[in-house]
Amino acid sequence: MKRAAILPALACLLAVTAAAPAASYASAPAAGATASAAAQRDRRPATLLDEVPRRGVLRVCTTGDYRPFSYRDPATGGYRGVDIDMARDLAKSLDATPRYVPTTWAGLVGDLTAGRCDIAMGGVSVTLARARSVAFSEPTRTDGKTPIARCADQGAYGTLEQIDRPGVRVVVNPGGTNEQFARAHIKRATLTVHPDNTTIFDEIIAGRADVMMTDASETRYQAKIHPELCAVHPDRPFTFSEKAYALPRGDEQFRAYVDQWVHLATHDGTYTKYEDAWMK
Repeated sequence: MKRAAILPALACLLAVTAAAPAASYASAPAAGATASAAAQRDRRPATLLDEVPRRGVLRVCTTGDYRPFSYRDPATGGYRGVDIDMARDLAKSLDATPRYVPTTWAGLVGDLTAGRCDIAMGGVSVTLARARSVAFSEPTRTDGKTPIARCADQGAYGTLEQIDRPGVRVVVNPGGTNEQFARAHIKRATLTVHPDNTTIFDEIIAGRADVMMTDASETRYQAKIHPELCAVHPDRPFTFSEKAYALPRGDEQFRAYVDQWVHLATHDGTYTKYEDAWMK
């Protein structure tokens, strides 16, 4: 009787022992794969705040056609401007050097969202349309659209009603907020799109256009370097806007860092120093 009871129990024990290695072997690859995937995630920077210092390069999208903020010298290919100086400052703070990625006003948002650059700089205006696709840093300055014309004619273009009348020739650069503003308000005057923002003010000087509406900061700068031109009430622009730096959506760590950097630069004299070098 005793021997008969032991044999079934022993058979059960052997069955369980035989099945255990198979179960452990089946589960091992899944656990290993999970550990490998976790290790890969840990090695991959989750934010540009880590990626830029690791790479040693800050990729900056900029149009290079908007003095005093960003200008690319056609002779040398080098970049200069308020936001070019700021880009160097930001890159240095991240133990990196800036690499400028040429873009256009029409393509700026697409280049940033496609990952061709880490940040867009160079007089970028904050708009709700852009904010649907990119994040913006804390603003660097306030601005707004205002006219610029030959000094002899500046009294004739003080209001939108004076500008938008038959016979007036309005010139504008393509793809950005200047063109959007002009198309929204110019219905009776002649509106011409000039493709090169670096030579557009020569059109007014030469008498081929009468007036342009652009950011007050740009009208002040162009009036400084072209004595023939005068900014029309730059202290009282037609609109309110702010300039800031465009950033990829979703990277909150990088955005918080850039916000803090901008806040310090606009309060410790850094931004003012760079702007004064161009505006005064």
